[in-house]
Amino acid sequence: MNPASPWPDDGPDRAPLVAFAGTLADAARAVARRHFRASVEVEYKADGSPVTRADREVEETLSGLIHERFAEHAVTGEELGRTGPSDARWRWVLDPIDGTKNFVTGRPLFGSLIAFLDGDRPILGVIESPALGERYVGAAGDVTRFDGRPCRTSGCTRLGDARMSATTPDLFDSDELVAFDDVSFAARIRTFGGDCYQYAQLAAGHLDLVVEAELAPYDLLALAPVVTGAGGVITDWQGEALTAASGGRILAAATPELHAEVLVRLQDVV
Repeated sequence: MNPASPWPDDGPDRAPLVAFAGTLADAARAVARRHFRASVEVEYKADGSPVTRADREVEETLSGLIHERFAEHAVTGEELGRTGPSDARWRWVLDPIDGTKNFVTGRPLFGSLIAFLDGDRPILGVIESPALGERYVGAAGDVTRFDGRPCRTSGCTRLGDARMSATTPDLFDSDELVAFDDVSFAARIRTFGGDCYQYAQLAAGHLDLVVEAELAPYDLLALAPVVTGAGGVITDWQGEALTAASGGRILAAATPELHAEVLVRLQDVV
């Protein structure tokens, strides 16, 4: 998908749907800000990842708004699972607080992710950064917008010139880490941290490359329209476009040339 990819001819009107996604992002921002840096109890899931009342309240709020407006749409969220019609073509995928570790430690680099899917394909994505008051919106057939203004990736074409990032090396298994180190030590700058905000930085031209592993569908689907609508490329490590069935290994780059150079280094990882 890229800015020239068409919005489905038989889909809902794009402009009103983008506006509604903005309403969802407004609601996510309000709830997240109310709980951020407040005394909020942290629980831990079976996999050790943290979850808070804010995660659940954001998702409940957004799911309620969607079902009230679009009874025919399904919703899949990190905390509540899937609700709505089981055979729905149109589906929203939500990550209410992406970067909960940042959230619970008072760091502002967390976000709310909102994706809208045609079948398994994301055609609209929002990266909402509540603490920073920033919003990135990408939709098929349009350019990505940062707080309403068009934004573009950097245009970096060479790994040796690239500023790259990953959330943490802890997410890579031993083989993935070897591949990641091969890429990251060849880059101009190697950084860590930021979760979904890294992809916003890439879309705005401040990072050139993001390489990740172990992401779930709700972590990645909203990212694709944002990155591609800004001129970037985002796929799995095999170069396949991201869908609801994608695995968790993600490669996002500012340009097709940079993406192709890095993809060669990652494709041998089983």
